[in-house]
Amino acid sequence: MVSRKSEWLPGRVPGFVAALLFSALALCSRNAHAGYAAMVVDATTGQVVSAVNPDEQNYPASLTKMMTLYLAFQALHSGRLQMQQALPVSSWAANKSPTKLGLRRGQTISVHDCILGMITKSANDAATVVAEGLGGTESGFAAMMNAQAQKLGMSRTHFANASGLPNPANVSSARDLMLLSRALYRDFPEQAPLFATREFMFRGQLVRGHNHLMDRYPGMDGLKTGFTDASGFNLASTAVHNGHRLFGVVMGGRTAAVRDQLMARLLDDGFDHRATPEMVVAAASMAPPRSRGRYRHLPMARRMLAALSPIESAQAEALPSRRAMRQHRRMVRARQLASLRSRKAGRARGLPLAQTHAHKAIRAGGLKRSRVTRLARATPKISRRHHSRQRVMLASRRGN
Repeated sequence: MVSRKSEWLPGRVPGFVAALLFSALALCSRNAHAGYAAMVVDATTGQVVSAVNPDEQNYPASLTKMMTLYLAFQALHSGRLQMQQALPVSSWAANKSPTKLGLRRGQTISVHDCILGMITKSANDAATVVAEGLGGTESGFAAMMNAQAQKLGMSRTHFANASGLPNPANVSSARDLMLLSRALYRDFPEQAPLFATREFMFRGQLVRGHNHLMDRYPGMDGLKTGFTDASGFNLASTAVHNGHRLFGVVMGGRTAAVRDQLMARLLDDGFDHRATPEMVVAAASMAPPRSRGRYRHLPMARRMLAALSPIESAQAEALPSRRAMRQHRRMVRARQLASLRSRKAGRARGLPLAQTHAHKAIRAGGLKRSRVTRLARATPKISRRHHSRQRVMLASRRGN
């Protein structure tokens, strides 16, 4: 089972970050921000087991694709789409930011592969292909998404695209995403097993999924991961123990690993019929702990800057940890100390400056020994020639 990490309280936001926050909010039509939220619900009774900030608007990131999948399943059920139907790939879809399947303009892709591409790899190009196939354009499909969201009672949600790529108007809440997760399993039981897909073959290549918690948590068989710099690490999950199914949603996780640990804790507590403390959810959020270190506000600042920029990836690596930063600073200091010692040793032996730099370079691994030898041999000749010219110039001056 996934272990739980230590808990901490979020620190205060510095002044310049607050200014960025207000600027971001001024650009947004809604009061969304990169906060944290979590919710667990009993699938049978609809009872809320745990809820932390369930109605707070946040960025859903690739959890947006759950609505794209809902409308795709709806079209399959009505006969508007067929699983093996080939959909054309436009330049708009092919040029989407990663992650994606690498589709090219003019190609075609089956509805089945689009669905599996969205579920496993969170493919933005596949989501756009489905959007254009059903809505004509992605903006037209977004209108369909919002209409369906209202039918499902998702009152705190507004979709701006089919993929979840960063857009200030693309917002949702943990409660709304919980409604969507349950609706997918309730309304389309024949397609629901697709969410358990971990990998599939696409044009001779094995495409692996991002939901690694399914490999480690017994009974978990869906749903979807999501990440942008502005949203943090999101996850919607469902699991079954002894015929008892729970749905869980986590938004604003600090890293993928911490998010997965939090989801495991939420589901464990849910199956034990107890609420998860809010402090546990806060500990896994993007907000940094109180610290006197130099980088204490870096994650928060990066979140605010990401909210201002629409050019982001829907899947990316986590920010470096404090431990990695400390190791990097120690490595830099060690290299500086080695460089200083090399220069002192070279001067003590009476080596020219160029030869001293050559020995410094070989210590750092930047030059081969053969190159250093050539530099060392060439430097004395240059020095002797330079000194002979200096002597001739001085003698001529004295003669004048």
